Amino acid sequence: MIIDEAHSSQGSKASAALNLSLADDAQPLADDADMEDVVNAVIEERMRSRKLLANASYFAFTATAKAKTLELFGTRLPPDGEGKIGRRPFHVYTMRQAIEETFILDVLQYYTPVSSYYWLAKTIEADPLFDSKRARSKLRRYVESHDTAIRSKAEIMVDHFLDDVLPLREMKGEARAMVVTGSIERAVQVFGAVRSYLEERRSPFLPIVAFSGEHDFGAGPVSEASLNGFPSSEITSRIQEDPYRFLICADKFQTGYDEPLLQAMYVDKPLGGIQAVQTLSRLNRAAPGKSRVFVLDFQDNAAAVEAAFADYYKTTLLSQESDPNKLHDLRDDLDKLQVYTWPQVEEFVALFLSNSDRELLQPILNQCRQIYCEQLNEDDQVAFKGKAKAFVRSYDFLATILSYPQPEWEKLSIFLTLLVHALPAPEEDDLTKSMLELIDLDSYRIDKQNQQRLALPDDNATLDPAPVSAGGFKPEPELDPLSVILTSFNEQYGTSFSDEDRIRRLIRDEIAPQVAQDQRYRNARANTPNTAAIELDAALNRVVDPLFLDQTEFYKQFKDNALFRNFVRDLVKRLIDG
Repeated sequence: MIIDEAHSSQGSKASAALNLSLADDAQPLADDADMEDVVNAVIEERMRSRKLLANASYFAFTATAKAKTLELFGTRLPPDGEGKIGRRPFHVYTMRQAIEETFILDVLQYYTPVSSYYWLAKTIEADPLFDSKRARSKLRRYVESHDTAIRSKAEIMVDHFLDDVLPLREMKGEARAMVVTGSIERAVQVFGAVRSYLEERRSPFLPIVAFSGEHDFGAGPVSEASLNGFPSSEITSRIQEDPYRFLICADKFQTGYDEPLLQAMYVDKPLGGIQAVQTLSRLNRAAPGKSRVFVLDFQDNAAAVEAAFADYYKTTLLSQESDPNKLHDLRDDLDKLQVYTWPQVEEFVALFLSNSDRELLQPILNQCRQIYCEQLNEDDQVAFKGKAKAFVRSYDFLATILSYPQPEWEKLSIFLTLLVHALPAPEEDDLTKSMLELIDLDSYRIDKQNQQRLALPDDNATLDPAPVSAGGFKPEPELDPLSVILTSFNEQYGTSFSDEDRIRRLIRDEIAPQVAQDQRYRNARANTPNTAAIELDAALNRVVDPLFLDQTEFYKQFKDNALFRNFVRDLVKRLIDG
Protein backbone atom coordinates (compact mmCIF):
# COMPACT_ATOMS: atom_id res chain seq x y z
CA MET A 1 0.00 0.00 0.00
CA ILE A 2 1.61 3.26 -1.15
CA ILE A 3 0.09 6.34 0.53
CA ASP A 4 0.90 9.92 -0.39
CA GLU A 5 0.19 12.91 1.92
CA ALA A 6 -0.15 10.43 4.78
CA HIS A 7 -0.63 13.20 7.34
CA SER A 8 -4.11 13.96 5.97
CA SER A 9 -5.26 10.94 3.95
CA GLN A 10 -5.77 8.37 6.71
CA GLY A 11 -8.60 7.78 9.18
CA SER A 12 -11.30 8.58 6.62
CA LYS A 13 -14.17 6.45 5.38
CA ALA A 14 -12.26 5.89 2.15
CA SER A 15 -9.21 4.39 3.88
CA ALA A 16 -11.47 2.22 6.07
CA ALA A 17 -13.33 0.97 2.99
CA LEU A 18 -10.02 0.15 1.30
CA ASN A 19 -8.79 -1.82 4.30
CA LEU A 20 -12.10 -3.68 4.50
CA SER A 21 -12.08 -4.56 0.81
CA LEU A 22 -8.64 -6.18 1.16
CA ALA A 23 -9.28 -7.91 4.48
CA ASP A 24 -10.38 -11.51 4.94
CA ASP A 25 -14.06 -12.09 4.28
CA ALA A 26 -16.29 -11.89 7.35
CA GLN A 27 -17.71 -15.11 8.73
CA PRO A 28 -21.22 -15.79 7.33
CA LEU A 29 -24.12 -15.53 9.76
CA ALA A 30 -26.30 -18.49 10.62
CA ASP A 31 -29.69 -18.64 8.94
CA ASP A 32 -31.46 -18.19 12.27
CA ALA A 33 -29.36 -15.18 13.35
CA ASP A 34 -31.40 -12.56 15.21
CA MET A 35 -31.09 -8.76 15.03
CA GLU A 36 -28.56 -8.65 17.85
CA ASP A 37 -26.31 -11.10 15.98
CA VAL A 38 -26.59 -9.00 12.82
CA VAL A 39 -25.71 -5.79 14.65
CA ASN A 40 -22.75 -7.41 16.42
CA ALA A 41 -21.48 -8.75 13.10
CA VAL A 42 -21.68 -5.32 11.48
CA ILE A 43 -19.95 -3.71 14.47
CA GLU A 44 -17.18 -6.30 14.26
CA GLU A 45 -16.77 -5.62 10.55
CA ARG A 46 -16.59 -1.85 11.13
CA MET A 47 -13.89 -2.32 13.77
CA ARG A 48 -11.93 -4.61 11.46
CA SER A 49 -12.08 -2.03 8.69
CA ARG A 50 -10.30 0.52 10.88
CA LYS A 51 -7.22 -1.66 11.35
CA LEU A 52 -4.16 -1.74 9.17
CA LEU A 53 -3.90 -5.12 7.50
CA ALA A 54 -1.49 -7.51 9.14
CA ASN A 55 -0.57 -9.10 5.79
CA ALA A 56 0.15 -5.82 3.95
CA SER A 57 3.14 -3.49 3.82
CA TYR A 58 2.36 0.22 4.10
CA PHE A 59 4.65 2.87 2.59
CA ALA A 60 3.36 6.24 3.81
CA PHE A 61 4.95 9.46 2.52
CA THR A 62 4.64 12.91 4.05
CA ALA A 63 6.82 15.97 4.52
CA THR A 64 4.83 17.12 7.55
CA ALA A 65 4.08 14.17 9.77
CA LYS A 66 1.47 14.77 12.45
CA ALA A 67 1.61 12.98 15.78
CA LYS A 68 -1.11 10.63 14.54
CA THR A 69 0.89 9.86 11.38
CA LEU A 70 3.95 8.88 13.43
CA GLU A 71 1.90 6.76 15.80
CA LEU A 72 0.13 4.97 12.95
CA PHE A 73 3.10 4.30 10.67
CA GLY A 74 6.24 5.07 12.70
CA THR A 75 8.79 2.64 14.10
CA ARG A 76 8.58 2.10 17.86
CA LEU A 77 11.47 3.31 19.98
CA PRO A 78 12.76 1.59 23.15
CA PRO A 79 11.05 2.77 26.37
CA ASP A 80 12.65 5.80 27.99
CA GLY A 81 13.42 6.19 31.69
CA GLU A 82 9.74 6.83 32.45
CA GLY A 83 8.58 3.86 30.40
CA LYS A 84 7.22 6.01 27.57
CA ILE A 85 7.43 4.49 24.12
CA GLY A 86 7.99 6.97 21.32
CA ARG A 87 8.08 6.53 17.57
CA ARG A 88 10.21 7.72 14.68
CA PRO A 89 9.83 7.60 10.90
CA PHE A 90 11.04 4.41 9.25
CA HIS A 91 13.14 6.52 6.85
CA VAL A 92 13.89 10.24 6.67
CA TYR A 93 14.96 12.57 3.89
CA THR A 94 15.06 15.80 5.86
CA MET A 95 14.16 19.28 4.71
CA ARG A 96 17.69 20.34 5.62
CA GLN A 97 19.22 17.63 3.42
CA ALA A 98 16.88 18.42 0.54
CA ILE A 99 17.87 22.11 0.71
CA GLU A 100 21.59 21.29 0.90
CA GLU A 101 21.29 19.00 -2.11
CA THR A 102 19.29 21.73 -3.97
CA PHE A 103 16.34 19.42 -4.45
CA ILE A 104 14.20 22.20 -2.94
CA LEU A 105 14.81 25.86 -2.07
CA ASP A 106 14.94 27.42 1.39
CA VAL A 107 11.72 29.44 1.62
CA LEU A 108 12.84 31.22 4.80
CA GLN A 109 16.07 32.69 3.37
CA TYR A 110 14.49 35.96 2.17
CA TYR A 111 11.68 36.62 4.63
CA THR A 112 10.34 40.16 5.05
CA PRO A 113 7.83 41.08 7.78
CA VAL A 114 5.48 43.91 6.83
CA SER A 115 3.90 45.65 9.82
CA SER A 116 0.65 47.62 9.79
CA TYR A 117 -0.09 50.44 12.22
CA TYR A 118 -3.44 52.16 12.51
CA TRP A 119 -5.43 54.52 14.65
CA LEU A 120 -9.20 54.25 15.07
CA ALA A 121 -11.36 57.15 16.18
CA LYS A 122 -14.85 57.39 17.64
CA THR A 123 -17.31 59.33 15.45
CA ILE A 124 -19.97 60.09 18.10
CA GLU A 125 -20.06 61.98 21.39
CA ALA A 126 -21.74 59.12 23.26
CA ASP A 127 -19.69 56.25 24.67
CA PRO A 128 -21.77 53.03 24.40
CA LEU A 129 -20.74 49.71 25.93
CA PHE A 130 -19.57 46.75 23.82
CA ASP A 131 -18.07 43.31 24.44
CA SER A 132 -14.36 44.13 24.46
CA LYS A 133 -13.16 40.58 23.72
CA ARG A 134 -15.22 40.19 20.58
CA ALA A 135 -14.64 43.83 19.64
CA ARG A 136 -10.87 43.42 19.27
CA SER A 137 -11.12 40.76 16.57
CA LYS A 138 -13.92 42.62 14.80
CA LEU A 139 -11.90 45.86 14.79
CA ARG A 140 -8.87 44.05 13.37
CA ARG A 141 -10.97 42.58 10.56
CA TYR A 142 -12.46 46.02 9.92
CA VAL A 143 -9.06 47.63 9.51
CA GLU A 144 -7.52 44.84 7.46
CA SER A 145 -10.46 44.87 5.03
CA HIS A 146 -10.56 48.67 4.76
CA ASP A 147 -9.95 49.99 1.25
CA THR A 148 -6.94 51.95 2.49
CA ALA A 149 -5.28 48.83 3.91
CA ILE A 150 -6.08 46.69 0.88
CA ARG A 151 -4.75 49.35 -1.50
CA SER A 152 -1.55 49.90 0.53
CA LYS A 153 -0.78 46.18 0.63
CA ALA A 154 -1.53 45.76 -3.07
CA GLU A 155 0.94 48.51 -3.89
CA ILE A 156 3.67 46.88 -1.81
CA MET A 157 3.02 43.47 -3.39
CA VAL A 158 3.04 44.77 -6.95
CA ASP A 159 6.00 47.08 -6.42
CA HIS A 160 8.05 44.31 -4.81
CA PHE A 161 7.30 41.84 -7.59
CA LEU A 162 7.86 44.28 -10.47
CA ASP A 163 10.84 46.11 -8.97
CA ASP A 164 12.65 43.46 -6.90
CA VAL A 165 11.71 40.01 -8.26
CA LEU A 166 11.32 40.33 -12.02
CA PRO A 167 14.52 42.36 -12.56
CA LEU A 168 16.51 39.36 -11.28
CA ARG A 169 15.56 37.64 -14.56
CA GLU A 170 15.58 34.22 -12.93
CA MET A 171 13.80 31.48 -14.87
CA LYS A 172 14.23 33.74 -17.92
CA GLY A 173 11.94 36.33 -16.36
CA GLU A 174 9.00 33.92 -16.00
CA ALA A 175 8.56 34.30 -12.21
CA ARG A 176 5.06 34.14 -10.72
CA ALA A 177 3.69 35.26 -7.33
CA MET A 178 1.08 33.86 -4.98
CA VAL A 179 -0.99 36.00 -2.62
CA VAL A 180 -2.44 34.11 0.36
CA THR A 181 -5.53 35.73 1.92
CA GLY A 182 -7.63 34.85 4.95
CA SER A 183 -11.09 34.86 3.35
CA ILE A 184 -12.86 34.83 0.02
CA GLU A 185 -14.07 38.40 0.46
CA ARG A 186 -10.49 39.54 1.15
CA ALA A 187 -9.24 37.66 -1.92
CA VAL A 188 -11.80 39.44 -4.09
CA GLN A 189 -10.79 42.81 -2.61
CA VAL A 190 -7.08 42.16 -3.15
CA PHE A 191 -7.74 40.92 -6.70
CA GLY A 192 -9.45 44.20 -7.57
CA ALA A 193 -6.75 46.32 -5.91
CA VAL A 194 -3.87 44.45 -7.56
CA ARG A 195 -5.51 44.61 -10.97
CA SER A 196 -6.19 48.34 -10.56
CA TYR A 197 -2.64 49.14 -9.44
CA LEU A 198 -1.12 47.10 -12.25
CA GLU A 199 -3.14 49.23 -14.66
CA GLU A 200 -1.95 52.43 -12.95
CA ARG A 201 1.65 51.28 -13.30
CA ARG A 202 0.90 50.55 -16.96
CA SER A 203 2.03 46.98 -16.41
CA PRO A 204 0.98 44.37 -19.00
CA PHE A 205 0.43 41.77 -16.29
CA LEU A 206 -2.85 40.55 -14.76
CA PRO A 207 -3.87 38.68 -11.58
CA ILE A 208 -5.95 35.52 -11.22
CA VAL A 209 -8.20 34.92 -8.20
CA ALA A 210 -8.89 31.45 -6.80
CA PHE A 211 -11.68 30.46 -4.38
CA SER A 212 -14.54 27.99 -4.19
CA GLY A 213 -18.19 28.62 -4.97
CA GLU A 214 -20.20 31.72 -5.83
CA HIS A 215 -20.54 34.56 -3.33
CA ASP A 216 -22.31 37.89 -3.02
CA PHE A 217 -20.58 40.65 -1.06
CA GLY A 218 -23.10 43.35 -1.91
CA ALA A 219 -22.34 44.12 -5.55
CA GLY A 220 -23.84 40.95 -7.01
CA PRO A 221 -22.66 37.34 -7.13
CA VAL A 222 -19.05 36.67 -8.05
CA SER A 223 -17.14 33.49 -8.86
CA GLU A 224 -13.69 32.60 -10.13
CA ALA A 225 -14.98 32.43 -13.69
CA SER A 226 -16.85 35.76 -13.55
CA LEU A 227 -13.81 37.63 -12.21
CA ASN A 228 -11.09 35.89 -14.21
CA GLY A 229 -12.98 35.64 -17.47
CA PHE A 230 -12.27 31.94 -17.98
CA PRO A 231 -13.33 28.61 -16.34
CA SER A 232 -11.89 27.55 -12.99
CA SER A 233 -10.41 24.44 -14.60
CA GLU A 234 -7.99 26.64 -16.55
CA ILE A 235 -6.44 28.48 -13.58
CA THR A 236 -3.37 26.22 -13.23
CA SER A 237 -2.56 26.42 -16.94
CA ARG A 238 -3.32 30.13 -17.35
CA ILE A 239 -1.01 31.19 -14.50
CA GLN A 240 1.88 29.64 -16.47
CA GLU A 241 1.22 32.00 -19.38
CA ASP A 242 1.42 35.74 -19.79
CA PRO A 243 -0.17 38.12 -18.98
CA TYR A 244 -0.99 36.31 -15.72
CA ARG A 245 1.60 36.72 -12.96
CA PHE A 246 -0.31 36.93 -9.61
CA LEU A 247 -2.35 34.03 -8.18
CA ILE A 248 -4.55 35.39 -5.37
CA CYS A 249 -5.91 32.55 -3.21
CA ALA A 250 -8.44 31.95 -0.47
CA ASP A 251 -7.93 28.41 0.91
CA LYS A 252 -6.99 27.02 -2.50
CA PHE A 253 -3.63 25.96 -3.95
CA GLN A 254 -2.01 26.14 -0.48
CA THR A 255 -1.38 22.39 -0.26
CA GLY A 256 -0.36 19.94 -2.95
CA TYR A 257 0.00 22.61 -5.64
CA ASP A 258 3.19 22.18 -7.66
CA GLU A 259 4.22 25.23 -9.68
CA PRO A 260 8.00 25.76 -10.02
CA LEU A 261 7.49 29.25 -11.50
CA LEU A 262 6.35 30.59 -8.12
CA GLN A 263 9.12 32.79 -6.76
CA ALA A 264 7.32 35.23 -4.42
CA MET A 265 4.58 34.80 -1.84
CA TYR A 266 2.63 37.56 -0.13
CA VAL A 267 0.99 36.26 3.06
CA ASP A 268 -2.02 38.15 4.41
CA LYS A 269 -3.48 35.58 6.81
CA PRO A 270 -2.35 34.09 10.12
CA LEU A 271 -0.22 30.98 9.63
CA GLY A 272 1.06 28.38 12.06
CA GLY A 273 1.77 24.69 12.44
CA ILE A 274 1.54 22.36 9.46
CA GLN A 275 -0.49 24.95 7.55
CA ALA A 276 2.47 27.35 7.62
CA VAL A 277 4.87 24.71 6.32
CA GLN A 278 2.47 23.50 3.63
CA THR A 279 1.62 27.02 2.45
CA LEU A 280 5.13 28.47 2.24
CA SER A 281 6.41 25.26 0.68
CA ARG A 282 4.51 26.10 -2.50
CA LEU A 283 7.60 28.22 -3.23
CA ASN A 284 10.26 25.57 -2.71
CA ARG A 285 10.07 23.79 -6.06
CA ALA A 286 13.37 23.92 -7.89
CA ALA A 287 13.51 25.07 -11.50
CA PRO A 288 16.29 25.92 -13.98
CA GLY A 289 17.57 29.40 -13.20
CA LYS A 290 15.69 29.67 -9.89
CA SER A 291 18.08 30.35 -6.99
CA ARG A 292 15.99 32.19 -4.40
CA VAL A 293 12.41 32.82 -3.32
CA PHE A 294 10.82 35.66 -1.38
CA VAL A 295 8.15 35.84 1.33
CA LEU A 296 6.50 39.10 2.42
CA ASP A 297 4.45 38.54 5.58
CA PHE A 298 1.71 41.09 6.34
CA GLN A 299 0.40 39.27 9.42
CA ASP A 300 3.37 39.08 11.81
CA ASN A 301 3.72 35.30 11.41
CA ALA A 302 7.52 35.13 11.73
CA ALA A 303 7.66 33.48 15.18
CA ALA A 304 4.90 30.98 14.35
CA VAL A 305 6.45 30.14 10.99
CA GLU A 306 9.88 29.63 12.54
CA ALA A 307 8.43 27.29 15.18
CA ALA A 308 6.42 25.35 12.57
CA PHE A 309 9.39 24.77 10.26
CA ALA A 310 11.58 23.76 13.21
CA ASP A 311 9.35 20.69 13.67
CA TYR A 312 10.15 19.45 10.15
CA TYR A 313 13.65 20.77 9.40
CA LYS A 314 15.28 17.55 10.61
CA THR A 315 13.81 14.30 11.95
CA THR A 316 10.38 14.52 13.61
CA LEU A 317 9.84 12.16 16.54
CA LEU A 318 6.81 11.24 18.67
CA SER A 319 7.41 11.60 22.40
CA GLN A 320 5.03 8.84 23.47
CA GLU A 321 2.07 6.81 22.32
CA SER A 322 -1.50 7.90 22.96
CA ASP A 323 -3.26 6.67 26.06
CA PRO A 324 -6.54 5.02 24.98
CA ASN A 325 -7.72 4.99 28.59
CA LYS A 326 -8.49 8.70 28.20
CA LEU A 327 -11.48 7.65 26.11
CA HIS A 328 -12.88 6.07 29.29
CA ASP A 329 -12.64 9.48 30.95
CA LEU A 330 -14.43 11.16 28.04
CA ARG A 331 -17.21 8.60 28.09
CA ASP A 332 -17.64 8.97 31.85
CA ASP A 333 -17.91 12.75 31.47
CA LEU A 334 -20.52 12.36 28.72
CA ASP A 335 -22.52 9.80 30.71
CA LYS A 336 -22.63 12.09 33.75
CA LEU A 337 -24.40 14.83 31.79
CA GLN A 338 -27.28 12.34 31.16
CA VAL A 339 -28.20 13.59 27.71
CA TYR A 340 -28.62 9.96 26.61
CA THR A 341 -29.03 6.54 28.19
CA TRP A 342 -27.19 3.43 27.10
CA PRO A 343 -30.40 1.63 26.04
CA GLN A 344 -31.06 4.58 23.71
CA VAL A 345 -27.58 4.17 22.20
CA GLU A 346 -28.12 0.43 21.69
CA GLU A 347 -31.55 0.95 20.11
CA PHE A 348 -30.36 3.76 17.86
CA VAL A 349 -27.32 1.85 16.59
CA ALA A 350 -29.41 -1.27 15.90
CA LEU A 351 -31.89 0.77 13.86
CA PHE A 352 -29.13 2.67 12.06
CA LEU A 353 -27.14 -0.41 11.09
CA SER A 354 -30.28 -2.17 9.86
CA ASN A 355 -30.96 0.76 7.49
CA SER A 356 -34.17 1.76 9.25
CA ASP A 357 -36.14 4.77 8.05
CA ARG A 358 -35.29 8.18 9.47
CA GLU A 359 -38.73 8.29 11.11
CA LEU A 360 -37.56 5.58 13.51
CA LEU A 361 -34.19 7.20 14.25
CA GLN A 362 -35.31 10.80 14.71
CA PRO A 363 -37.43 10.34 17.88
CA ILE A 364 -34.38 9.09 19.81
CA LEU A 365 -32.31 12.08 18.70
CA ASN A 366 -35.22 14.40 19.54
CA GLN A 367 -35.44 13.02 23.09
CA CYS A 368 -31.73 13.66 23.62
CA ARG A 369 -31.98 17.11 22.05
CA GLN A 370 -34.82 18.04 24.42
CA ILE A 371 -32.76 17.07 27.49
CA TYR A 372 -29.73 18.93 26.08
CA CYS A 373 -31.76 22.12 25.54
CA GLU A 374 -33.93 22.09 28.64
CA GLN A 375 -31.84 20.50 31.38
CA LEU A 376 -28.28 21.60 30.61
CA ASN A 377 -27.01 25.10 31.24
CA GLU A 378 -24.94 26.82 28.57
CA ASP A 379 -21.58 25.74 30.02
CA ASP A 380 -22.71 22.10 30.16
CA GLN A 381 -24.03 22.33 26.59
CA VAL A 382 -20.65 23.57 25.39
CA ALA A 383 -18.89 20.87 27.42
CA PHE A 384 -21.11 18.05 26.14
CA LYS A 385 -20.78 19.03 22.50
CA GLY A 386 -17.02 19.52 22.78
CA LYS A 387 -16.48 16.19 24.53
CA ALA A 388 -18.75 14.37 22.07
CA LYS A 389 -16.73 15.69 19.13
CA ALA A 390 -13.48 14.83 20.93
CA PHE A 391 -14.67 11.27 21.58
CA VAL A 392 -15.59 10.69 17.92
CA ARG A 393 -12.37 12.27 16.65
CA SER A 394 -10.14 10.41 19.10
CA TYR A 395 -11.85 7.05 18.68
CA ASP A 396 -11.65 7.25 14.88
CA PHE A 397 -7.87 7.38 15.29
CA LEU A 398 -7.33 5.14 18.31
CA ALA A 399 -9.49 2.38 16.82
CA THR A 400 -6.79 1.86 14.19
CA ILE A 401 -4.10 1.08 16.78
CA LEU A 402 -6.03 -0.51 19.67
CA SER A 403 -4.83 -4.02 20.38
CA TYR A 404 -8.25 -5.04 21.68
CA PRO A 405 -11.77 -4.47 20.29
CA GLN A 406 -14.18 -2.07 22.00
CA PRO A 407 -17.68 -2.66 20.59
CA GLU A 408 -19.25 -0.18 23.03
CA TRP A 409 -16.92 2.59 21.88
CA GLU A 410 -17.78 1.82 18.26
CA LYS A 411 -21.50 2.09 19.04
CA LEU A 412 -21.09 5.29 21.00
CA SER A 413 -19.06 6.79 18.16
CA ILE A 414 -21.86 6.02 15.66
CA PHE A 415 -24.47 7.52 17.97
CA LEU A 416 -22.54 10.67 18.90
CA THR A 417 -21.61 11.38 15.28
CA LEU A 418 -25.28 11.77 14.40
CA LEU A 419 -26.38 13.31 17.70
CA VAL A 420 -23.87 16.19 17.49
CA HIS A 421 -25.41 17.29 14.19
CA ALA A 422 -28.86 17.33 15.78
CA LEU A 423 -27.85 19.58 18.69
CA PRO A 424 -28.15 23.36 18.34
CA ALA A 425 -25.20 25.55 19.16
CA PRO A 426 -25.62 27.68 22.29
CA GLU A 427 -27.12 31.03 21.38
CA GLU A 428 -24.67 33.89 21.52
CA ASP A 429 -25.65 37.53 21.74
CA ASP A 430 -23.46 39.72 19.58
CA LEU A 431 -22.72 42.59 21.93
CA THR A 432 -20.71 44.41 19.26
CA LYS A 433 -23.58 45.09 16.86
CA SER A 434 -23.50 48.56 15.26
CA MET A 435 -20.02 49.20 16.72
CA LEU A 436 -18.38 49.55 13.30
CA GLU A 437 -20.88 52.26 12.37
CA LEU A 438 -19.52 54.43 15.18
CA ILE A 439 -15.82 54.41 14.29
CA ASP A 440 -13.53 55.59 11.52
CA LEU A 441 -10.01 54.75 10.40
CA ASP A 442 -8.18 57.94 11.33
CA SER A 443 -4.66 56.93 10.30
CA TYR A 444 -2.99 53.98 8.62
CA ARG A 445 0.64 53.21 8.00
CA ILE A 446 2.34 50.15 6.60
CA ASP A 447 6.08 49.55 7.00
CA LYS A 448 8.12 46.96 5.15
CA GLN A 449 10.85 45.87 7.55
CA ASN A 450 14.34 44.63 6.74
CA GLN A 451 14.64 41.36 4.88
CA GLN A 452 15.85 38.56 7.13
CA ARG A 453 16.64 34.88 7.14
CA LEU A 454 14.72 32.80 9.64
CA ALA A 455 17.26 30.44 11.23
CA LEU A 456 16.11 26.95 12.22
CA PRO A 457 17.61 24.83 15.03
CA ASP A 458 19.88 21.98 13.98
CA ASP A 459 18.05 19.49 16.20
CA ASN A 460 15.44 16.81 15.83
CA ALA A 461 11.92 17.86 16.84
CA THR A 462 9.61 15.95 19.15
CA LEU A 463 5.82 16.02 18.95
CA ASP A 464 3.45 15.09 21.75
CA PRO A 465 0.58 12.70 21.01
CA ALA A 466 -2.67 14.19 19.79
CA PRO A 467 -4.82 15.35 22.72
CA VAL A 468 -7.85 13.27 23.61
CA SER A 469 -9.56 15.45 26.20
CA ALA A 470 -11.91 18.31 25.38
CA GLY A 471 -14.32 20.65 27.06
CA GLY A 472 -15.03 24.31 27.37
CA PHE A 473 -17.43 26.91 28.60
CA LYS A 474 -19.21 29.95 27.23
CA PRO A 475 -17.16 33.03 28.18
CA GLU A 476 -18.94 35.89 29.85
CA PRO A 477 -18.85 39.13 27.85
CA GLU A 478 -16.69 41.92 29.20
CA LEU A 479 -18.49 45.20 28.55
CA ASP A 480 -16.37 48.33 28.19
CA PRO A 481 -17.04 51.81 26.81
CA LEU A 482 -16.16 52.24 23.16
CA SER A 483 -13.51 54.83 24.04
CA VAL A 484 -11.75 52.32 26.32
CA ILE A 485 -11.89 49.60 23.66
CA LEU A 486 -10.41 51.93 21.05
CA THR A 487 -7.70 53.16 23.40
CA SER A 488 -6.63 49.59 24.13
CA PHE A 489 -6.76 48.67 20.45
CA ASN A 490 -4.76 51.72 19.38
CA GLU A 491 -2.14 51.05 22.04
CA GLN A 492 -1.67 47.54 20.66
CA TYR A 493 -1.70 48.26 16.93
CA GLY A 494 -1.09 51.97 16.65
CA THR A 495 2.03 54.06 16.54
CA SER A 496 2.80 57.76 16.42
CA PHE A 497 1.56 59.39 13.24
CA SER A 498 3.07 62.62 12.01
CA ASP A 499 1.12 65.58 10.73
CA GLU A 500 2.36 64.66 7.28
CA ASP A 501 0.63 61.26 7.53
CA ARG A 502 -2.68 62.91 8.38
CA ILE A 503 -2.30 65.55 5.65
CA ARG A 504 -1.54 62.94 3.00
CA ARG A 505 -4.55 60.91 4.10
CA LEU A 506 -6.78 64.01 3.95
CA ILE A 507 -5.55 64.80 0.44
CA ARG A 508 -5.79 61.21 -0.78
CA ASP A 509 -9.15 60.26 0.72
CA GLU A 510 -11.09 63.54 0.63
CA ILE A 511 -9.60 66.33 -1.47
CA ALA A 512 -8.34 64.45 -4.54
CA PRO A 513 -11.58 62.46 -5.07
CA GLN A 514 -13.66 65.64 -4.86
CA VAL A 515 -11.42 67.51 -7.28
CA ALA A 516 -11.54 64.56 -9.68
CA GLN A 517 -15.37 64.78 -9.68
CA ASP A 518 -15.45 68.56 -10.18
CA GLN A 519 -17.31 68.98 -13.46
CA ARG A 520 -15.57 72.19 -14.55
CA TYR A 521 -12.16 70.62 -13.99
CA ARG A 522 -13.21 67.48 -15.88
CA ASN A 523 -14.30 69.59 -18.83
CA ALA A 524 -11.05 71.58 -18.75
CA ARG A 525 -8.95 68.40 -18.84
CA ALA A 526 -10.51 67.65 -22.22
CA ASN A 527 -9.13 70.96 -23.54
CA THR A 528 -5.55 72.28 -23.45
CA PRO A 529 -3.11 71.48 -20.59
CA ASN A 530 -2.97 75.19 -19.78
CA THR A 531 -6.75 75.36 -19.33
CA ALA A 532 -6.67 72.23 -17.16
CA ALA A 533 -3.93 73.72 -14.94
CA ILE A 534 -5.91 76.91 -14.37
CA GLU A 535 -9.09 75.00 -13.57
CA LEU A 536 -7.22 72.65 -11.22
CA ASP A 537 -6.34 75.61 -8.99
CA ALA A 538 -9.95 76.80 -9.05
CA ALA A 539 -11.28 73.31 -8.24
CA LEU A 540 -8.84 72.98 -5.35
CA ASN A 541 -10.11 76.25 -3.87
CA ARG A 542 -13.71 75.09 -4.22
CA VAL A 543 -12.90 71.87 -2.35
CA VAL A 544 -10.64 73.38 0.36
CA ASP A 545 -12.86 76.37 1.28
CA PRO A 546 -15.47 74.25 3.14
CA LEU A 547 -12.65 72.77 5.28
CA PHE A 548 -12.27 76.07 7.15
CA LEU A 549 -14.05 74.81 10.28
CA ASP A 550 -12.99 71.13 10.39
CA GLN A 551 -9.41 71.46 9.11
CA THR A 552 -8.52 75.02 10.18
CA GLU A 553 -4.73 74.53 10.28
CA PHE A 554 -4.70 72.81 6.90
CA TYR A 555 -6.88 75.60 5.46
CA LYS A 556 -4.54 78.34 6.76
CA GLN A 557 -1.44 76.59 5.44
CA PHE A 558 -3.04 76.11 2.04
CA LYS A 559 -4.05 79.77 1.78
CA ASP A 560 -0.90 81.38 3.26
CA ASN A 561 1.97 79.06 2.33
CA ALA A 562 2.78 78.89 -1.38
CA LEU A 563 5.14 75.91 -0.97
CA PHE A 564 2.47 73.94 0.90
CA ARG A 565 -0.16 74.87 -1.69
CA ASN A 566 2.11 73.63 -4.49
CA PHE A 567 2.72 70.38 -2.58
CA VAL A 568 -1.05 69.82 -2.28
CA ARG A 569 -1.61 70.71 -5.91
CA ASP A 570 1.11 68.36 -7.20
CA LEU A 571 -0.03 65.46 -5.03
CA VAL A 572 -3.67 65.87 -6.09
CA LYS A 573 -2.65 65.94 -9.75
CA ARG A 574 -0.54 62.79 -9.38
CA LEU A 575 -3.36 60.98 -7.62
CA ILE A 576 -5.87 61.94 -10.30
CA ASP A 577 -3.54 61.16 -13.20
CA GLY A 578 -2.49 57.85 -11.63
